[in-house]
Amino acid sequence: MPDWFSRDIVDDRTTMLTEPFVHDFVRANIWHLRGRDADLLVDTGMGICPLAPHIETPAGKPLIVVATHIHLDHVGSLHEFPLRAGPTMSAARFEDMDEAVTYAYMFHNLDGAVSHLPAPGWKASDYRIAPAPLTRTLDEGDIVDLGDRQFRVLHLPGHSPDSIALFDEADGLFFSGDAIYDSWLIDDLPDSDKPAYIRTMRRLLDLPLRIGHGGHGPSFDGRRMRDIATGYLRRNGGV
Repeated sequence: MPDWFSRDIVDDRTTMLTEPFVHDFVRANIWHLRGRDADLLVDTGMGICPLAPHIETPAGKPLIVVATHIHLDHVGSLHEFPLRAGPTMSAARFEDMDEAVTYAYMFHNLDGAVSHLPAPGWKASDYRIAPAPLTRTLDEGDIVDLGDRQFRVLHLPGHSPDSIALFDEADGLFFSGDAIYDSWLIDDLPDSDKPAYIRTMRRLLDLPLRIGHGGHGPSFDGRRMRDIATGYLRRNGGV
């Protein structure tokens, strides 16, 4: 079988990985950014196959792994890494990864869960996410420091109550998780909150974005992000 992960070189510091054989509903983007003093990994996919061997970080260099929220397609391989950061709001749930919180149960009976088996005899019904207690919790305004660049944490609820994003205020680089991305936005999960999502979209209209890397879909510039946010607001009576 081909490699479980695909890899796209975005620029000289940024790599995007994804899982091409996973159903597109849970095929999330995994972002690796190389910093001077530490590297950053944003989200960790489904955890069906080990992710850590595919992250090229020099020996001895810290790799800060940030989960943007606790849904299955973003935290599956979190347990593989020693430096695990995520939202304070859901921090306690990373200790058990309850399938009702991660929505792992939705994958068990998903038609076409994978297009290739990762191993002989593999079954979606056996899918589980390993506990990954956070080593750092993140709140609005916190800073994730890579040495040569700093990311401010933004709490952007709506898709999920715990959704966070990372924004480099000096450079305009934005890792948005599922708060916003260039595809159809999901706001009808049991823990979604449309009024909160409307507030998030209004906030994002003023974000001085250069480039955004989302949890799904292609990357986007500031104009495209404002178009996505405005479209959501119009569809949901927010403008």
